Amino acid sequence: MSLKIRLARGGSKKRPYYRIVAADSRMPRDGRFIEKLGTYSPLLPKDSAERVKMDVERVQYWLGQGAQTTDRVARMLEAAGVIAKTERSNPKKGTPGKAAQARADEKAEKAAAAAAAAAAPAEEAAAEETAE
Repeated sequence: MSLKIRLARGGSKKRPYYRIVAADSRMPRDGRFIEKLGTYSPLLPKDSAERVKMDVERVQYWLGQGAQTTDRVARMLEAAGVIAKTERSNPKKGTPGKAAQARADEKAEKAAAAAAAAAAPAEEAAAEETAE
């Protein structure tokens, strides 16, 4: 059985409230879980002590039993100092999408054509001056 420490959503529409739970990874997100480890209320201010509450001892127990954390829960545990901070890398984050790349290519082509058109009359003027 593979264990996950993850968030289970509660609350009403547009008013999220999450439970931090230890669950079998095969169970649905909001379905059956083994133990409730804490709560997360994203609507509260970031500096509020009530925003994230968790039983750190039980979290460490489940991590010792081989439970894996989801990315969001891992970030909460890093902020609490329970687990070591991991370096994350997303090299594709800053790259533009297909449509933005196409627009940039069109803009570059227009700029190149305008530069070529601006250079052509200057060359013709220089050729006329040497011919005279």
